[in-house]
Amino acid sequence: MLTLPNIDFTEKSAADVEAEIIAKYEQKAGRILAKGDPVRLFLEAVAAVIAQQRVFIDFSAKQNLLAYSTGTYLDHLGDRQGVARLPEQSAMTTVRFSLPMAQPFPVSIPQGTRVTPGDGLFFATQKAHEISSGETSIEVVVTCVQSGSIGNNFAIGQINKLVDPLPYIAKVENVTPSAGGVDEETDDNFRLRIRQAMEKYSVAGPRLAYDFWARTAHQGIIDVSVRSPAAGEVEIRPLMEGGELPSSEILDAVLKICSADDVRPLTDRVSVLAPERVAYSIDITYFIDRVEAISISAIQAQVATAVGEYIAWQKAKLGRDINPSALIKRVMDAGAKRVSVTSPVYTALESWQIAQEDSVTVNYGGLEDG
Repeated sequence: MLTLPNIDFTEKSAADVEAEIIAKYEQKAGRILAKGDPVRLFLEAVAAVIAQQRVFIDFSAKQNLLAYSTGTYLDHLGDRQGVARLPEQSAMTTVRFSLPMAQPFPVSIPQGTRVTPGDGLFFATQKAHEISSGETSIEVVVTCVQSGSIGNNFAIGQINKLVDPLPYIAKVENVTPSAGGVDEETDDNFRLRIRQAMEKYSVAGPRLAYDFWARTAHQGIIDVSVRSPAAGEVEIRPLMEGGELPSSEILDAVLKICSADDVRPLTDRVSVLAPERVAYSIDITYFIDRVEAISISAIQAQVATAVGEYIAWQKAKLGRDINPSALIKRVMDAGAKRVSVTSPVYTALESWQIAQEDSVTVNYGGLEDG
């Protein structure tokens, strides 16, 4: 993608518009307008209206450009390319329905059967299932009834109450953490998919085509690694918001889209995997210049924020090398005089790997003379 300069369609400075109007009047009238001159006051009022109109004109013109368009305007640009904004999606998890003992007949679990962790939040089956005769359990994907992120982050075993009683069912519990619930697709993510829209006119042989189709599975996907480890094999690894690994349900959704007959070249064998996690630790000691002693508390808070920003930056993109220099720069920009780094050490990552932090230790080493 080309990096283009910012563009303004109109001059929007109220002061410049006012100066231009008054200068033109004084030139035509042949006299200088004093500060309290009624004509000057009138022209100042007109200039304010014109400046505001120029702001509206500039905004309206920019809404026709992908880089600037937002909201409903961006939806219309997407419609030109046949790309729609992804709506809210509900969290999903896998729940195990268990019997006290095997039965000689199938035990039905109807579509819409609800389970809950409590607090009025419900997950429901999307289709009917049954526990086969002779079996004691079945694992079923359930979807949160309330859309958005509210259904995320329930730990294994936390969704354990059956709302709609079923004969023979003795126990329910989720066997995966709930995940995947997101709000409506953001402008930034939607804009990226519109920019990639031309890729969909090819079957997903090119890397960017697979990238495009993978992102349509879920708006929480912020990055995608596509590689071919062997002839005829395609390996797709999506990364989620916050640098999180995708749930099994999201991996299944990406696989379903990218392996469709009208997307996948006939000879491609597609697999969808979670990114490979590369763990690192942070152990640093920073020092503050003695002349900044009065600002120690503020600098310490800024350093803590800088470390958090580094952690978020490090896992915001697949294949981003673990780079202690980026950490040092952030901490020094936050006000530290010197930074001693025990870990992390520089580590080069492959395109399908993601760096995620384990332990984080940030020590204040005291004041130093400059």
